[in-house]
Amino acid sequence: MDRNFFRRIASPTVAEGLVRVGLESLLALHEASRALSLQPRQVRAWAPGGHRSVFKGRGMEFDEVRPYIAGDDVRSIDWRVMARTGRPHTKIYREERERAVVLWIDLRPTMFFATRGAFKAVRAAQAASLLGWSALRQGDRLGALLFDGERHVEIRPRRGRAAVVHLLGQLAAHPSWHTRRASDERASLDAMNQALARLDRVVQPGSLIVLLTDLSVLAGEGSTHLAQLSRHNEILLVQIHDPLDAELPPPGSYRVSDGNRFVALETGDARRRERYRQQHAERQEALKALCRRYPITWVPMATAEDPLAALQRVLGGRS
Repeated sequence: MDRNFFRRIASPTVAEGLVRVGLESLLALHEASRALSLQPRQVRAWAPGGHRSVFKGRGMEFDEVRPYIAGDDVRSIDWRVMARTGRPHTKIYREERERAVVLWIDLRPTMFFATRGAFKAVRAAQAASLLGWSALRQGDRLGALLFDGERHVEIRPRRGRAAVVHLLGQLAAHPSWHTRRASDERASLDAMNQALARLDRVVQPGSLIVLLTDLSVLAGEGSTHLAQLSRHNEILLVQIHDPLDAELPPPGSYRVSDGNRFVALETGDARRRERYRQQHAERQEALKALCRRYPITWVPMATAEDPLAALQRVLGGRS
């Protein structure tokens, strides 16, 4: 644990970019975002509207022929295949649609923490800026859902520079940067599940969904919502983590603060340290299993890491 962390962030000259973000600093990431690509796994053209959706329907691009099912449009019957096989078959087309990029940004109290680098919430905001500018450059529509455990801010997907500036303005001005209420694990789990449920209801199929969170809790309903979202959307799960998430610091007594209160963290009990490490490892294995089971791309990002470098591991030069 960096014992000088709280001393450094107490200085007004360095607090920006460590424990909070400003609109100016987020706008300044425009140039750095050129190193990222949000190109979907299947793409037909770079022009707006050129992305293939992950679901099928009537459109301009032929996809496949399958046996006729009662209720299919008779105008889509492939008469040549029917003449050859003796059974009716239907032509299926893949629709071409504009794609929406939706950023799901976690601003719960657990995100305002770090022992190295910058607060998790700061890294999430910086990553959101990089992704937003990349979406603009590619011609995608950009939207977001910001949540802090008590309220949700929904930003409908729109195209253009104004959409990026509006989203970053909402993010930089969010009340959670200045006022946070303590919450227990149950309340944190409920808040995350509610935000995922809301995302499941409002996002349009064929979207790229980027989850920016520490995933300090994820179980039950949350896993179900992620599975449902992955059926018709591409999902990037950016997990922002701190060394303390995985392992307690060396044996001793540590003073920990949420900005309002200070508590003592005792780490001398060897059994407690091992139990803490094991619980984290089990949660991570469950998360990785979830991502393997469904088409979810997992992107780990450390609080001490440059967000651009973390995103480039998956998005840089992506084809």
